[in-house]
Amino acid sequence: MSRVYFHIDLNAFYANAEVLLDPELKGKPLVVSGHTRRSVVSTASYEARKYGIHSAMPISEAEKLCRDLIIIPGHYHYYSELSHMFIGIIKSYTNEVEQASIDECYADMTDVIMKYEKPLDLAWDIQKRVLKEVGIPCSIGIGPNMFLAKMASDMKKPMGITVLRIRDVPHKMWPLHIKEMRGVGSKTLPLLEEMNIHTIGDLANFKDTESLKPIFGKNTEEVIRKANGYDERILVKESDNKSMGVSETFLEDVVDYDELRGQMRILAKKLSTRLHSYRIAGHSLSIRICYYDFRNASRTMRLPSALWRSDDLFVNAMTLFDENWDEGEAVRLLGISVSDFASESELAEQINLFNMEEAEKEETDAIIKDLNSILGMHSFVRASTIMKGKSS
Repeated sequence: MSRVYFHIDLNAFYANAEVLLDPELKGKPLVVSGHTRRSVVSTASYEARKYGIHSAMPISEAEKLCRDLIIIPGHYHYYSELSHMFIGIIKSYTNEVEQASIDECYADMTDVIMKYEKPLDLAWDIQKRVLKEVGIPCSIGIGPNMFLAKMASDMKKPMGITVLRIRDVPHKMWPLHIKEMRGVGSKTLPLLEEMNIHTIGDLANFKDTESLKPIFGKNTEEVIRKANGYDERILVKESDNKSMGVSETFLEDVVDYDELRGQMRILAKKLSTRLHSYRIAGHSLSIRICYYDFRNASRTMRLPSALWRSDDLFVNAMTLFDENWDEGEAVRLLGISVSDFASESELAEQINLFNMEEAEKEETDAIIKDLNSILGMHSFVRASTIMKGKSS
């Protein structure tokens, strides 16, 4: 039996959330963004989009397009509360829910939809509830797999409901420009256009697949299958007890590699501290990259030994990041997590390592304290430097 997936996407989420806070903003061109030289647009209201303003556009350029543009720094805690309400509504229909980002999710409605006399009544019901209870319109895409559901939700906004079946792909999806396909970024787009691939149909029917491998690498076959409407991904639900992770949503989208690398190191240190406090370590490490336009890239690697140390987490996370980041694409969120926790017997060895490191730290701190009592408190930095040299 074919599955029925919904992709539910809150329309212009940040902008509409700001209208809820200040109704006087309704109908006005506004963007959520910082206001520095490096700031880019996070979300633009539909009124602002009429001026050609869009996500990831430098705010300086957006101001040139619309003299009356309203720039709001954003209220991210409030957005999080609305997101929680939104996901709660979807989970009231089914537990088969995967949250893709703060304002979108996938839901397997295969069993639920059978309870409705008309299949689309379920989508109408969800739309009405989200608008009434959250106060924000949403678009819903319906398809036999997650990829087609996502493509469908993008086809009609705001408040659209679109069904995209395999038989609809040639006349509904293939005519779309290749940049509309999920997974084709700004770095990939010009390379495809150089190969005379301008529409999704061009890619779906491209014969020389070997020439695409320098662009898509090991994902080439998967990308072509998606262009033909097929997607084997399965929905991934949250599992509080099977993984541990940390993430950071940036106040401004980040495009600088060194800054992203620095953020990943901070995340690795935070996660290491959490793992250490719970005395756990994991064999699988995952990263999540959420781009400015809410596209998500989640990648996982499995390692022979369980990880918990900050440096190990960082090095492996950066390996995944370097392999999967669309260079130059603005990043809104970074996340890192571990799963597949070590067994009790293996963990016992890890705990011994935890304790050894703590003992070494306590011994070092005691020596520094003794040195400081001899040299005087004014020499604290010097004592710390001596011990750092000793440990290296």
